[in-house]
Amino acid sequence: MWRSCAKPFLVLPFLASGGFDQLGWGNEELALSCASHGGEPEHVALAARMLDSIGLEEGDLVCGSHEPLSVRGVKMARELGVPWSRLHNNCSGKHAAMLARAFTAGYHTGGYERVDHGVQRSCLAEVAAWTGVSTDDMPVGVDGCGVPVMALPIDRMALAYARWGRAVAAGDELPARTADAIRAHPHLLGGTDRFDTILVEETQGAIISKVGAEGVHCAAVPAMGIGVAVKVEDGAARAQHIALLRALQSVGALPETLPPRLADWKRRGIRNTRGEVVGGVRSVAE
Repeated sequence: MWRSCAKPFLVLPFLASGGFDQLGWGNEELALSCASHGGEPEHVALAARMLDSIGLEEGDLVCGSHEPLSVRGVKMARELGVPWSRLHNNCSGKHAAMLARAFTAGYHTGGYERVDHGVQRSCLAEVAAWTGVSTDDMPVGVDGCGVPVMALPIDRMALAYARWGRAVAAGDELPARTADAIRAHPHLLGGTDRFDTILVEETQGAIISKVGAEGVHCAAVPAMGIGVAVKVEDGAARAQHIALLRALQSVGALPETLPPRLADWKRRGIRNTRGEVVGGVRSVAE
């Protein structure tokens, strides 16, 4: 399953329709539409504004609520006395964009999560175009946030990111707009201490990555025309960042000596309940 790695592609039909610009949305809204954000106050506030711009509210989101993914998000919510809401869901930006797509296209906003809804049909067609997998050959399930999720071979995930990166490098309008938004607002893509944000910041936008649940992670290197996809077989997140970093190093997209903020992700210690480092995770390709 492609999970949240699909998000930079799912927003493209909305951009192509003109509805995004009709609402006067900009780079911040576009970055959050692609995000698996940390549920920090700025993420929550922007998702709420996106909904407000189309006359909708949190209750219209079908994604459930969960504890913010970032430590800062949890801390700030507790300090402010704010209970977790659907706006804290890491996918709330994507869902707000889907509702906005339905609104501007004249579709019913209710039921936007159904696979036969116009919004989801356009998303599936977009994924098919980039991956080369027809919708007839693409098994579809229900993602953790309630919308359709596509099952794809891992090489097609990498191919889509390579194609997207090449389109960005060539200046193709819609992919380039999406990349520019992420580069301008990497914090909105993930958040404080989130891997995707750090990778974009540390490479100054030369690499754009997108995390997915269950150990899926993809990245594009536009200048090299390369796409990388990682899937951890047991779905554990503890290995995916290490594997992605090593894959990017192996193709020459990252140096062997990583900057400290990225090196920290490649040296993940395993701690016991006393806080002692008792083991670690490393790439066997070292």
